[in-house]
Amino acid sequence: MKKFLILLLCSLVWTSNAQIDNSLDVLLAAGVEDTQRFANDYLKPGTNGLMHSMNANWFNTAKVKPLGGFEISIIGNYGPIKDEKKSFLMNTEIYNNVEFLTGENSQKVSTVLGENNPDVEVLLTYEDPIFGNQQVSVTLPSGLGAENIDFIPTAVIQGALGISNGLEVKARFVPNINVDDVDFGLYGGALQAEFTKWLSDDIYMPVAISGLIAYTKVNTTFDITNTSGIAGENQRVENDTSTWLFQLIGSTKLPIINFYGGIGFISGTSDSGLKGTYIVTDGNISADPLVDPFSVSSKVSDLRGTLGTKLKLGVFRLNAEYQISDFNVFSVGMNFGFR
Repeated sequence: MKKFLILLLCSLVWTSNAQIDNSLDVLLAAGVEDTQRFANDYLKPGTNGLMHSMNANWFNTAKVKPLGGFEISIIGNYGPIKDEKKSFLMNTEIYNNVEFLTGENSQKVSTVLGENNPDVEVLLTYEDPIFGNQQVSVTLPSGLGAENIDFIPTAVIQGALGISNGLEVKARFVPNINVDDVDFGLYGGALQAEFTKWLSDDIYMPVAISGLIAYTKVNTTFDITNTSGIAGENQRVENDTSTWLFQLIGSTKLPIINFYGGIGFISGTSDSGLKGTYIVTDGNISADPLVDPFSVSSKVSDLRGTLGTKLKLGVFRLNAEYQISDFNVFSVGMNFGFR
C-alpha cells in the first residue's frame, strides 16, 4: 500500500496491492485489449483529478509584484473525491474474454479512487498452448476507498518574481523523488499580466484585474520488474502528464486582508503506459513475449472558478482558496515575500 500512496502523489494512480500484482499475468494472458480497456476506465478519474489538483493556487491576488518583488510559497492541495468518480459502469459485452461471475452483463465497479464492497469477481478466458481455452476467476482491484482515503493530495514549491510594470513570472516544482522504485518530478511555469496597471493614472480602479497562463508537467516511472509476477525485463509503468491553465483574475487592493477570485479554463492530457517485456507463462510453456503491451490516455477540458482570501503581515502571507470544477480542490499557501 505504501507504493500505492506514493504513486497517487506522483500523479500516476497505479497500485502495488498484491491482488493486482497477482492478476496482471492473467489479465495479459486473457488479452491486451481487455487489459487496456479496464485500465483506462479504472485509472481515468484518478489522473483527471490530479490534473485539476496540481493546478490549484497558481495565484493569490490579481495584483502583480513590482520589478524585483518576489514571493516564495509552499502550497498544499486537498481534492475531495466525488461519489461519481469512485466507480464506473463495466459492461462485459464490449470485452472479449471477461464476464461477471454473477452472470450480469454490466455493473458498477471501483475506480482507483473507490472501493469494491463486497469484492467483485470476474471470469477470464485465456488460450492455453496445449489445453486450449481455459478460465480463471479474478477479483477486481479496489482503490483509495479501500484504505479509507477520500481525497487527492498534492503539494508544490512555487516562486514568483515581478519582471516589469504589470508582468510577473512564476515557477513551481517538486524536487525529483526516487522512493520504492518510483521516480517522480514536477515542474511548471506561468506568466501573469495585470491589465489595470496599464490604465492611465487618471483612472481609479478599486480592484486589480489580471490574466494568467500556466503550464505544468509531470513525469513518473514505476519499476515493477520485481513485483509484477511476470517473467521479462525492464518492466515499468510510465506516466506523462501536462496541463495548460488560462485564468482571468480579480482581487481587492487592501493593505492586510484581501479577497480574490477568477474564472478559468484547464486543458490537459495524461498518458500512462505499461512498458518493457512480459512473457506470460503457464507452467513450463511460454507465450510470445509482449513488448510495451499497452498505454492509456485521459484528457480534461473544463471550466473552473476560484474564490480565495489572502492575509499579509509583513514578509509573511497566508492564503486559502477553493477551486470549483469537475474536481473541486481546497488549497492553502504559506508565502514569504518582499514588496
